[in-house]
Formats: sequence, C-alpha cells, structure tokens
Amino acid sequence: MNDIRAKFMLDLQRIEKEQYQLREGEQLQDFIPLMLKYIGDPDPELRDNLIYPTFYTWIHEKNKLSEAELRSLLAVLLNEEHLFYAIGSQNDQSVFTRTFTALAIVLIVRRHRQQPFLDLTEFQHLKDEILRYYKEEKDLRGYLEDGGWAHSAAHGADMLVELVQCSESDAAVQVEVLAAIQSMLYNGIHIFNEEEDERIATIVDVIIEKEFIPLQDVVHWINGLAQCVDLPRSRQQVIARVNSKNVLRCLYFRRDQVSRSEVLLTAMISTEQKLNKFAESKK
Repeated sequence: MNDIRAKFMLDLQRIEKEQYQLREGEQLQDFIPLMLKYIGDPDPELRDNLIYPTFYTWIHEKNKLSEAELRSLLAVLLNEEHLFYAIGSQNDQSVFTRTFTALAIVLIVRRHRQQPFLDLTEFQHLKDEILRYYKEEKDLRGYLEDGGWAHSAAHGADMLVELVQCSESDAAVQVEVLAAIQSMLYNGIHIFNEEEDERIATIVDVIIEKEFIPLQDVVHWINGLAQCVDLPRSRQQVIARVNSKNVLRCLYFRRDQVSRSEVLLTAMISTEQKLNKFAESKK
C-alpha cells in the first residue's frame, strides 16, 4: 500500500513538472481513482500541494473532463466516503477528506455554473447535499499543526459561493443558503480565527452584488443575526455573537466601498452594535 502511495506521489510530482500533461498511453482514469482515495491524506504535500492543484488544473483550467465524467466524479465526491466521511466527528483526521472533497466540488459547481450540464433534479440534489454538509460538519478547526489546513467552514463557504451563482439558484435557494450561514455562525463550538469570516462574508456579498433576492430580505437576515443577544449568557451565545459580529464587519468594509444603499449600511451598523458588547453606546 505504501509503495502505491509513494509511486502515486512521484507520478503527480512529474505531472506537475510537465504542466499537467499526460504522457502517451496515460489517461485521466489512471490517476483520478487514486486522487479520490488519497484526497484527505494527512500529509499536506500530497493532499494540498499535489492532488488539489491537479484537480484544479484538469477541471477548471484545461477542461479535461467531459460532462459525463464530471457528473460521475460529482456523484463519488458527494458520497459517504468523501464529503460525508465520518461526518459529525471532531478532532480527528477525517476532516481532511471532507474539506478537500469540498474544494473539488467547488471546481465542478463552477464548471456547471459556466457551462450547465446538470439537470434540475441533479442540481437540487447537489444543493441539498452541500447544505446538509454545512449543517452537519462539526470539526470547525482552521489550521492544524499536524496536517495543515482543515478549514471546513471556509471550504464549505466556497461551495456556497458557487452554488448561489448557478442559474438554478432561485430566491428560495438563496434564503436556504442564508439560513445555513447563520447556523454555521451559531455553531456553538468554535469562534472562527482563520479568516473563515471573510470566506463566509463572500457568500452574502455575492448575493447582494448580483441582486439574487430583494435587498430587504438581506437586511432582514442581517437584523436576525442579533437574535443571539437575547439568548441566556453561555459559551454558545458568545460564539454566535462573535462570529456574527466578525462576518458583519467583513461585509461592511466590502459593501461600504461599492454600495450606496443606506438601508443596508444602517442594518449592518445597527446589528454590529447590538452584537458588540464593547460598543460605545453601551458604555
């Protein structure tokens, strides 16, 4: 087994050096099954520096996979051995399989967004599974000294950024996504400290920028982030308050540069003040 893994690493290093071109007689399917097998390898050199860039180049840059191959690959990525592998577990290495699967899914959703190939039923399944993942993931650690980036909240946010831009993402989907974001901010486990707040804010920023739903619906969602202030004081309440406050700050400094919507800016400022127990008005 170790011999297979060692040879696979050498193959990917060689493919990288040769600008991701395969040699005569080689096919993508010679490598993709092993890429899927080791997608969550604890060694970031294999997982982060070799497998993910190969997926990125073949799917996003070089369009090496046909629509049928992308559909087949997506079905594997969404299964219980990949995106939902040991879902709900915490503080073990299974998180790497889930979160680097998420990054591969990002690439396929982006391809679909640019050149649609999923039918509506397939898209609805994709949407449901991405939202299920964001609700069920409980290992929310960012960078790990032993293994490197896990970053589940950030990688999940990247999936949602692509999802909300798909033509099939109607107003109902946008509202579902906003609800999933609030659930992540209210996760009760982890205060984000590895710029997950920026990645999460990007989802909301895109929804606003593209005008996918009425601005008043976004304002209503922003105001709703302050609900945690009325909860009993607890560690869970602190987590919800700080995460929500930080995402709003990220969003504010983006929108303040491009948005002249006073109702939006006012909502962000007033909600941030409610969430911020150190705000001047509370002294």
